[in-house]
Amino acid sequence: MDPAKTHEDLNAVIRQHSETLAAQLQAQRETLFPPDSAKTMRKFTSGEASALLGVNDSYLRKLHLDGKGPSPELTPGNRRIYSVEDIQDLRVLLEKTARKKGDYLPGRREGDKLQIIGVMNFKGGSGKTTTSAHLAQRLALKGYRVLAIDLDPQASLTALHGVQPEMDLNDGGTIYDAIRYDSPAPMQSVIRKTYIPNLDLIPGNLELMEFEHETPRALAQGNAGLFFFRIKDALQQVDEDYDVVVIDCPPQLGFLTMSALSAATGVLVTIHPEMLDVMSMSQFLRMTADLMDVIAQSGADMSHDWMRYLLTRFEPSDAPQNRIVAFLRTMYGDKVLNTPMLKSTAISDAGLTKQTLYEVERSAFTRATYDRAIESLNMVNDEIAELIQKTWGRT
Repeated sequence: MDPAKTHEDLNAVIRQHSETLAAQLQAQRETLFPPDSAKTMRKFTSGEASALLGVNDSYLRKLHLDGKGPSPELTPGNRRIYSVEDIQDLRVLLEKTARKKGDYLPGRREGDKLQIIGVMNFKGGSGKTTTSAHLAQRLALKGYRVLAIDLDPQASLTALHGVQPEMDLNDGGTIYDAIRYDSPAPMQSVIRKTYIPNLDLIPGNLELMEFEHETPRALAQGNAGLFFFRIKDALQQVDEDYDVVVIDCPPQLGFLTMSALSAATGVLVTIHPEMLDVMSMSQFLRMTADLMDVIAQSGADMSHDWMRYLLTRFEPSDAPQNRIVAFLRTMYGDKVLNTPMLKSTAISDAGLTKQTLYEVERSAFTRATYDRAIESLNMVNDEIAELIQKTWGRT
């Protein structure tokens, strides 16, 4: 058999498989979300709304009866349900009479710097994108102004938010446009509103790989400048528009990741507590430290406000996982978040329809399964929110 012929056939097969899969994904998307529709956020029960706002349900009822704030929708059973827009309007209303500033609008105040969180790991299955998506959405639902950036060419974060990378971004629209070396676009031009108030998105797709290919050429020609500051510099254009930026980093330590690390004020490393994953993380950490040394030698300040490890897909009944968790906590102490993200069929099932657990209806799962998963997610994300508040000098 001619080796060249075999190689040519393999290329043809791979390309055919790629095109077939893209067509099937587009057909699935049009079934779930017809071309003339946009993804929307579900409504929240009065109990969920009051929990998000941090008030009693009875107080929300009183506001409604007194004609203050938005009027919730009433179900046939006369139960109140609130849209995400209603909840944001209630935040603004409640903040006006809050006992202390920031009770309902917890974002930045004068002097607070933008928080940029890089979510990292180069081991597949560590829950990096799941973590990024749920963190960004939870912070937005809690009243922070959030920008989510998909820096991963695989673009799963993008797909979760209703944008199909291979179909909707044919003319650009990723952060690559704003950080390329030749005529970079304004950062505002690549930011998209989402169906959640306070949450904007910069999508990703394979075009991001161009930055990995162009940077060596720019370095060789002396045109790269401080290439690792390109994301940081681009974010300065929209600094006043957000409280928190969540970056879903690529699963490799390339130029994009170096630029994300240089921009980040906080770093979140996801760990699946299995021995092979922990061994892989050892190499990841060593390589990351080496990269940061190289950047620091160029005169960059590589200090961060915080770095934490998040245990993901944790199964409390799994004895080997518990031993690894104990091992990690002994080594790293409070650098490991107190709350692990539990493994849950609810999270994976929601992903089948390109949704997060915050978007799906509770009725789609057994109550115990949903409640267990959502409690785990909320505790993880609220612990990260506490880190943000401490960075701003608040408890």
